[in-house]
Amino acid sequence: MDPANTPPESEAPKKRERPPIAETAAPRKRKKRGPDIGPDGPGSRIDLGAGGPGMDVKRAPVGKRKRNIMIGGGVAALVVLTIFISQLEPAAQSVDRDIQLLGTVERGSFVREVRGPGTLVPEQMVFVSALTGGRVEQVLVQPGEAVEHTDVVVVLSNPDVELEALQAEQQLTAARARLVELERSLGTMVLQQEVALAMAEAEQQDAEREASAFRELVANQTVSRNEASRALERAATARVSLQTERSRLELLNNTVDNQLAVQREQVARLGSIVQYQQNRVESMQVRAGASGEIQDLDLEVGQWVMPGTTLTRVAQPGQLMAELRIPETQARDVQVGQPAIIDTRTDSIAGAVRRVDPNVQNGSVLVEVRLTEALPPGARPDLSVDGTIELERLNDVLHVERPTYGQANSSVSLFRLTAGGDEAHRVTVRLGRSSVKEIEILEGLQEGDVIILSDLSRVQDADRIRLR
Repeated sequence: MDPANTPPESEAPKKRERPPIAETAAPRKRKKRGPDIGPDGPGSRIDLGAGGPGMDVKRAPVGKRKRNIMIGGGVAALVVLTIFISQLEPAAQSVDRDIQLLGTVERGSFVREVRGPGTLVPEQMVFVSALTGGRVEQVLVQPGEAVEHTDVVVVLSNPDVELEALQAEQQLTAARARLVELERSLGTMVLQQEVALAMAEAEQQDAEREASAFRELVANQTVSRNEASRALERAATARVSLQTERSRLELLNNTVDNQLAVQREQVARLGSIVQYQQNRVESMQVRAGASGEIQDLDLEVGQWVMPGTTLTRVAQPGQLMAELRIPETQARDVQVGQPAIIDTRTDSIAGAVRRVDPNVQNGSVLVEVRLTEALPPGARPDLSVDGTIELERLNDVLHVERPTYGQANSSVSLFRLTAGGDEAHRVTVRLGRSSVKEIEILEGLQEGDVIILSDLSRVQDADRIRLR
């Protein structure tokens, strides 16, 4: 610094006194200050006013009118911008046109149908069961083989059954012997009673002759009256004895018939038991019972089967029907006699509804369809099929292809394409009767309208969408 411009020592500003700093505190660095620049250039002094050196300069207050005007203008602009933005429509969400299914509303004939999966089953199925329990000795056929009704398919063995048959035969023989003995004894009793009756008749005749003779002698006074009275009494006693013997013979004859009838019934009953036991023995030679084809036979030699166990099934392959599982919500309109088409994946077979099961199982109803056409070569029992049942045909009905989320007799929101086809707006549509692929339109759409059939649940909050 130029010493000429240095102010006198007496005029140098005095440093402010600072409070003493603790000895342990580190000395604080002070910023270097440049020389004060006065109005006359570097080195000149600044007039600090009456405050003297080191005092702040009091500035004149600035006016607030301009600042208030700027704040008011900003608020007004913000209000106008908010109103403008609130009046703008939200930007439409975009969806890919190529992946959307579109449908056109049409007016005309409408066929109501229901569809369900199912299988081909025989119309007549014979279940071959075990009449008695036993051990499997032989399995003579395999599934798929053709059999006649008398063919043996399985051979069983059970010593207890054979023993019971022998015991039943023994009881029958004993009953027959008792019947013979009873017939002999009763016959002897009848003969003895007939002899007693004959003797009573002879005695009665002798007594009658004697009494008649005594009556004549009494008239001639040849014998006394007492002797004549005794002769008459013997004749009366002989008559009573004869009547008694006759009644005894009649009673014996009636008893003989009843006793023999009871014993004969016992013999017949034991004969039925013997026949039943013999049938049990013969049933261990298990026969098919019907002509057809063996469906399944899961038996192994040495296996023990219980009475009533189903051993196999015999079906007639040429007589098949379809059992369809129709959802319970659609089965209420299915009636017997309605036409149906059965799809076997390779062929289609015409048929008609044969029976509708009144029960619901696992959310579906079993419907039997009788096949009215010849079966294709590949048709066989347990083949998986799809069936379509025609419920009714409607004329002059507004309809469209069924949306993925549309249910019959309900209201649903759909997106209808505008005239240009670049946008779609949400509309409320009331649906009516439904079919497998189509559904009736009651309100909300007109003929020729194009709607989006795909599921647009991801834009469910939007009232319009843009197709890109």
